[in-house]
Amino acid sequence: MKSSLVPVQNLHPSDRIAMYALLDNHFKGVTWDGFQADLERKNWVLLLRDDITHTLKGFSTLMLSQTTFAGEQISVIYSGDTIVDPSAWSSTTLPRSWINAVNFLRQHYVENKLYWLLICSGFRTYRFLPTFWQEFYPRHNIITPTHITNLIASLGQQYYGDSYQQASGIVRFQNPQILRENLIEIPTGRQTNPHIQFFEQKNPGYRQGDELVCLTEISYDNLTRAGQRMWHSEALLEFIQDSVLI
Repeated sequence: MKSSLVPVQNLHPSDRIAMYALLDNHFKGVTWDGFQADLERKNWVLLLRDDITHTLKGFSTLMLSQTTFAGEQISVIYSGDTIVDPSAWSSTTLPRSWINAVNFLRQHYVENKLYWLLICSGFRTYRFLPTFWQEFYPRHNIITPTHITNLIASLGQQYYGDSYQQASGIVRFQNPQILRENLIEIPTGRQTNPHIQFFEQKNPGYRQGDELVCLTEISYDNLTRAGQRMWHSEALLEFIQDSVLI
């Protein structure tokens, strides 16, 4: 597969339609208006396409912004809608391209510490963290430090408003998008994984679309060996600054 990083305002209308169709195929509760509203809160989109057919196989929306916490200016990447079609699960294009994309944004648009805030309603999204990042929160084997707890709460309240429940660390949307049955259930044999067990414990309402708020710092030193390989990999990432809209 090949990937491209596109500013939201430069998305071709056909890409928006394909993104919505892909999301609707894998989530219940998706509406065009809700999809558009979430997309307009982001400023970047990572698109994954089949090399031959150019069919959209996955995407991830991102919001890069600046904020201040405890007197320090920081940068934050908020993750939005993210999906990869099951036919492309065997490919490492998403993690390779995503890590290359955020590294590109870090180099060109960030001058301070960069964090990634993501919300997880499925265990596959949460598993992205221990696979590629050394320190992330919350996690099963380390109590979240107080300053990280406060940072998560501050960012959660800023971005998700009343949908964010600080006590539980959960975002509960009024109209949630829920993974379809063949994607939401944890396969037999994976329930013993400590990270997946922890995800179920911290987010018992994931089947109803509850989202667990998670945070990690985006830096090379915080990557696992697998993450560092992705950082250095030759991802076929194209940066598209301009496009013709029809």
